[in-house]
Amino acid sequence: MNYDLNKVRADFPILSREVYGKPLVYLDNAATTQKPLCVLDAMRDEYLNVNANVHRGVHYLSQQATDLHEAARERVRQFINARKTEEIVFTRGTTEAINLVASSFCESQMQAGDEVIVTEMEHHSNIVSWQLQAMKRGIVVKHISITDDGTLDLSTLTSQLSAKTKILSVAHVSNVLGTVNPVEEIIRIAHAHGIPVLVDGAQSAPHFKVDVQAMDCDFLAFSGHKMYGPTGIGVLYGKEEWLEKLPPYQGGGEMIDKVTWEKTTFERLPFKFEAGTPDYVATHGLATAIDYIESVGFEAIQQHEQELTCYCMEQLQTIDGIHIYGPLVPPYPRTPAPPRDAVVSFNVGDIHHLDMGTLLDRLGIAVRTGHHCAQPLMDRLGISGTVRASFALYNTKEEVDALVAGIRRVARMF
Repeated sequence: MNYDLNKVRADFPILSREVYGKPLVYLDNAATTQKPLCVLDAMRDEYLNVNANVHRGVHYLSQQATDLHEAARERVRQFINARKTEEIVFTRGTTEAINLVASSFCESQMQAGDEVIVTEMEHHSNIVSWQLQAMKRGIVVKHISITDDGTLDLSTLTSQLSAKTKILSVAHVSNVLGTVNPVEEIIRIAHAHGIPVLVDGAQSAPHFKVDVQAMDCDFLAFSGHKMYGPTGIGVLYGKEEWLEKLPPYQGGGEMIDKVTWEKTTFERLPFKFEAGTPDYVATHGLATAIDYIESVGFEAIQQHEQELTCYCMEQLQTIDGIHIYGPLVPPYPRTPAPPRDAVVSFNVGDIHHLDMGTLLDRLGIAVRTGHHCAQPLMDRLGISGTVRASFALYNTKEEVDALVAGIRRVARMF
């Protein structure tokens, strides 16, 4: 593999800093990734030279900013292989995108007693959004169970489907277990029953190619900040026929066609769902992040991250008392597609995950601890939380070695 890791790391200056006098080992990428200089430079340049509110402005700066904003929409369309730019809605992130679908879909397509099916491994954003609708509208939230090895039990999907099932909403990749779910098969089963599917792509879009046409999902949500872009920007993809059916999520400027005291008509897609001034600088940053990812190459990124994940799991299994959650993986390389992505969650003996994370932090090692916004999954696993190490295109085997050495050191203290 032609992968110049030193060159990649040089694009992320924060990786060269120290924490508590130790070199930073940043393994919290499932929560947020660091940003390359090209993204920061692009956003700074727009603020310095092209800053003006987008759409409808007749002056030069507004037209230039609009061109950048809409070019970013086209860049996202290419990135996920959507059919039209009208199918790309900018949001604040995955959470807002899921809330948008939950609110607008339930308002127009569901009534009391109708059902949404999620999975037992969902992030809270894909549970609570639907529970809020359950409280407002009386819909029912059901879930697909997981097996003991952390994969979906699809037999529970077929048993859950009914005439009242109106939508499925599933994670592409678990942010805790790293499980890569068979979304294509889930979508095929759902579509055979006339049921649309929303895919939470927050943990897949940064790591491997996502093609919405090949997947045939009806909706896809993902976030910029998890894929080397800025915070506060995300994407909702929706098939045009579904977005046309759904009512607006919010009201205000930008999303209207005509407003009178008697009636308001709404703007065409995608603007119907983009009330108010968008973060047009962040969309430019997101487009630049996509350019960066594709300049490195998804095949190279996935191979590098899979090697790291396998190496990490192999090394962790040499530690006494370690318990790793989610699918175990055979040595790299593997075919076909891996059963898990670049996330490893674990506990060691009786050491509390918070204690482990706090002491690793003093060694300069940044990991995430707690329930990872997946408390129903923690209940299923019978634990209160885990330590989670998650990888990105700039991480190294030496950082994995530092993590393993740090865990051993903490374990000896207990």
